Amino acid sequence: MTQQQAPLAPPPREAGAGLVGTLGVPQIVFMVVAMAAPLTVVAGLIPIMLAVGNGLGVPLDFVVVGAILMLFTIGFSAMTPEVKDAGAFYSYVQKGLGTVAGFGAAALAIATYSLLLVSVSAYLGAAAESALATLAGIDLPWWSLSGACLLAIAFLGYRNIEMSAKVLGALLVAEVLIVAVLDLAIVARGGEHGLSAKPFTWDSFTTGAVGTGVMFAIFGFIGFEATAVFRSEARNPDVTIPRATYAAVLLIGGLYAFTAWAVIVGAGTGDVVALAGADPQAFTPDLTATYVSTFAHDAIQVLLATSFFACVLTAHNVVSRYLFTLARQGALPARFGTAHPRHGSPYVASVITSLVVSAALTALALFRLDPVLEIYAWLGGAGTLGLILLLTLTSVAVVVHFRRSRGLVSAWKGTIAPGIASASLAAILVLVVHNFELLIGSRPIATLLLGLVAAAWVVGLAWGVGMRGRLRSASRDLS
Repeated sequence: MTQQQAPLAPPPREAGAGLVGTLGVPQIVFMVVAMAAPLTVVAGLIPIMLAVGNGLGVPLDFVVVGAILMLFTIGFSAMTPEVKDAGAFYSYVQKGLGTVAGFGAAALAIATYSLLLVSVSAYLGAAAESALATLAGIDLPWWSLSGACLLAIAFLGYRNIEMSAKVLGALLVAEVLIVAVLDLAIVARGGEHGLSAKPFTWDSFTTGAVGTGVMFAIFGFIGFEATAVFRSEARNPDVTIPRATYAAVLLIGGLYAFTAWAVIVGAGTGDVVALAGADPQAFTPDLTATYVSTFAHDAIQVLLATSFFACVLTAHNVVSRYLFTLARQGALPARFGTAHPRHGSPYVASVITSLVVSAALTALALFRLDPVLEIYAWLGGAGTLGLILLLTLTSVAVVVHFRRSRGLVSAWKGTIAPGIASASLAAILVLVVHNFELLIGSRPIATLLLGLVAAAWVVGLAWGVGMRGRLRSASRDLS
């Protein structure tokens, strides 16, 4: 075994052992698709893409990004049997690019998912505040509702992962159902001016700000890659993880592309951009009231809050499992890697995650930042940037690993598909950095967040250098 491929520590069993392996493909798909928060994309992101992106080309934005991520998944899945712990990105990067790069990815992943966790926790409070005020006339501050939801998430994170999967499954079915009802109602009534294939034409895709559209589209897929984080809790992970990843990409991409087309023809191809730009927040609920009912309009407001709850719960589970796996490999205090004796959950890492997120959200609330326009927009943008960087690094690591270990898989799986994905993701990364000020809306904040993401990567590299030194010292002592 080469030094690059050596494990961080020689545990007597697979890293992450102690968690209960009960999850099948459906449960893992529920977990990761819930993090992508379909209703939040349909009600919040698609109208923005219509207004400031490439307009009628939005459905193809999701098709293009979905195709790139399918290429990524081919290499990611081929690498799965080679990676025996639940560290996801950092484990894959470490396998292909070595310990130092692996720890750079670990620090970047923890920072990325933590930023996303705080951002969606803020939006969760805002969505719950809006739903309560509109439907029940109850006026509570967003931060109190975020806090109450975080307590419920802390409870679920402390318990067995299967309980979280059941909750996420129920919430996900409800939000996908309301989206499907809207889509089918629009199709059944023929849209505003008849059904049209124009949104799937090349002319529509290339009109307007294509880069902005693609940049927002990749944000809609956040969470699909987290399948590998649940490796230690999956039944037959070498089979379950690849299948769940393919299913997540296909489900997310198909749902978003079809729904984007449906709302375009529902509003009318000639009017949709102006309508979405005039009031993005009301665009989808208003279409629901027009094509379904006022009850469905109100249901969307409730389900928008539960969609964010599902997203926060999945992000919480991802962060806690990163901490757990790193601790099991000797990179963090051993206490973080303790599994609950009865629930089989990473309960210590879960509690730490809850405390850190609650503290961060409290600090931001004390600064009186807007939960949506500032906390969610800023931290969500930074998290998106971190995710694209991690996807790019992982694809490069797959190519390097299979070039070094020829014959393990076909050239298509080990080199060609992940190579195309690497180049495409790198181009998207450059695009996002170039347009980051537009995504964030403030040059000073954009610079600060770019620096934060870069700092996480650099700190991780330094962490990796230190860990590599410890491993060398341990090897000399054993010899």
